[in-house]
Amino acid sequence: MGSRVEDVVIKLAEPIAEKIGLEVVDVQYRKEGPSWYLRVFIDKEGGVALEDCQGMSEGLGQILDDKDPIPHSYLLEVSSPGAERPLKKRKDFIRFQGQEIKVRTYAPIKGRRNFRGRLKGVRDESIHLEIDQESYYIPLNKIAKAHLVVEFGL
Repeated sequence: MGSRVEDVVIKLAEPIAEKIGLEVVDVQYRKEGPSWYLRVFIDKEGGVALEDCQGMSEGLGQILDDKDPIPHSYLLEVSSPGAERPLKKRKDFIRFQGQEIKVRTYAPIKGRRNFRGRLKGVRDESIHLEIDQESYYIPLNKIAKAHLVVEFGL
């Protein structure tokens, strides 16, 4: 049931987010203890403010109440994806070109599944990752998980 609910919520959430200048980064629907949680992660250039979360929560909450796509009670949480935000869409990799990222692939590429390096860009349907001055081209459809890495200045 989890991914079906997430897919439905993404379709309902994206038009609301677009209307108020936000992007839906991820949706998670999880049971924790006795309660179900619907978590919607949003972002925008310059970062997310409390008012953004509130506006998205109110708009999405109303649509979810009207459409009632989830068969039981749950808690809705809307927040920023955080400093190590996930990268899921092609446009995410384009937006964060030049940043340090971590990538895990479904199958080995050049003998490895885990990568950490500088995102140099997107070419065709692959990302270009540089690790210790060596280039890796990882097809987008081979990426199981990717996220930004927080870099601290010295």
